[in-house]
Amino acid sequence: MAGLYFEEFAEGQVFEHAVTRTVTQPLHLDAEFARTTEFGRPLVNSIFTLGLVIGLTVGDTTLGTTVANLGMSDVRFPKPVFHGDTIRAKTTVVATRRSKSRTDAGIVEFEHVGLNQRGEQVAICRRAALMKTKPT
Repeated sequence: MAGLYFEEFAEGQVFEHAVTRTVTQPLHLDAEFARTTEFGRPLVNSIFTLGLVIGLTVGDTTLGTTVANLGMSDVRFPKPVFHGDTIRAKTTVVATRRSKSRTDAGIVEFEHVGLNQRGEQVAICRRAALMKTKPT
């Protein structure tokens, strides 16, 4: 499935992404040490989690229509991810505007939320992307 063009995004638009991923490789491997922490077991690396969540959104939103990622902000990890968790993503279009410097692109601000199999938020971020406009 191809991504959407700038004109196909609207503020408040929400995508419930169908793709999920089950985490099967713990990135923090020292189980003995992890038993002494408040979590009692190894955690999945938060940067891996962020990349996974954003990656789950691409097929429905930006595949082939992104010019560039402009940045991410407000990144949070409210709950940890553990080996065996299944992660899904939800995206809301927060804002759209035409590019001031490029007539063939616009800027879309997304809020991505990653949820585990219990519906708990495990990652949240805002991402600004320069998106192609529809060909004329």
